[in-house]
Amino acid sequence: MPLSDRAVLHAKPSEKAYKLSDAHGLYLLINTSGSKFWYLKYRYTGKEKKLSFGPYPSVTLAEARRLKDEARAMLAAGVDPGEKRKVEKRNAVPQHTFKSVALDWLVSNRTWSEEHAERVKRYFEMYVFPRIGSRDIKKLKVPELLEPVKIVEKAGKLDVARRLQQRTAAVMRYAVQNGIIDYNPAQVLSGAVATSNTRHLPALELEQLPEFLRRIDHYKGHEQTRLALQLTLLIFIRSSELRFARWDEINLKRALWTIPDRREPLEGVKFSERGAKMRSTHLVPLSRQAVLILKRIQHLQGEGQFLVFPGVRNLNKTMSEGTINKALRVMGYDTQKDVCGHGIRTMACSALVESGKWSGEAVERQMSHQERKKVRAAYIHKARHIHEREKMMQWWADYLDANRAGWVSPYEFPWKD
Repeated sequence: MPLSDRAVLHAKPSEKAYKLSDAHGLYLLINTSGSKFWYLKYRYTGKEKKLSFGPYPSVTLAEARRLKDEARAMLAAGVDPGEKRKVEKRNAVPQHTFKSVALDWLVSNRTWSEEHAERVKRYFEMYVFPRIGSRDIKKLKVPELLEPVKIVEKAGKLDVARRLQQRTAAVMRYAVQNGIIDYNPAQVLSGAVATSNTRHLPALELEQLPEFLRRIDHYKGHEQTRLALQLTLLIFIRSSELRFARWDEINLKRALWTIPDRREPLEGVKFSERGAKMRSTHLVPLSRQAVLILKRIQHLQGEGQFLVFPGVRNLNKTMSEGTINKALRVMGYDTQKDVCGHGIRTMACSALVESGKWSGEAVERQMSHQERKKVRAAYIHKARHIHEREKMMQWWADYLDANRAGWVSPYEFPWKD
């Protein structure tokens, strides 16, 4: 007897799984758990085979019979319906491949320059897309994501491998944020690429920012030192660039600090002629918070002072070289192991890169790093990427304020125009 809707609906589980047959090989399997699945039993080239049509009630009796009729029509034409399904599944183009999501992610980074975006795309095309670009992003696991990165690492290109690791993780994070995948397996990729033996100056992990900010804000020493610490964190310029600063370099109305390549030397102050370390004028966009701190310093000094951070005992000399590190030690940090003044630059750079919001060129330019390629360096203008850098510096200042209320990761903190 053919099955009825009532019989299918009221079929109850038993101690053992059992079948309810319909006709022409179609049957319903009732499992001990109570779940019900449709199957078609058929023979092809003398071999008995089975084809699944899915669970009841998602697949109704009428739908199961329609699928059965389609399968039997294939058999009549000499086609194995089970093999046909396997071929179709293998050849099916996934809705979201790693490449399609990566290209969408590239387009979403609107703050990047065209040159930077093209470079990131080219590296994906060279190393990543040929291996996992066509893969369904929903099915990618950690070993597959690491494969192209590890190949580059084995070739000795550690910097490229690290960037690919970071950008692969950013693509997967973008997929999570846009509801394409539920979990980001790439979040465990950190540390997968070997590091060089270069010794870096100590810097705190970004998760320690809230406590670091609290200690700076409650520093009980000289107020100028506290303001210098706060300003260092906001604009992360080098120690000599900060200590030897003159007020005529700063335009508070334009919110711009222009550090010259060389300064007028001060009598009796060693190295006071130092300007921007890379021996070219360096522009530092000032956030609203940085401007307020500089105005506070002006108010404390009164009129007539030409040094931004004069010495406490001698206004014609600059703040001591060890002032920032001494303050960090007073705050409870080991400047050999925890954090030093230069390590603040490392923290800022890490946050800007990890946010995924700013081009590498803009970050490098704001860090005032030396351009490695001499030919290209000759064409870099001091104001390059200045509009992006203005937004970036304000984002960093706002990000620090947000962390005063508790830890916020860089990639979770948005840019608010």
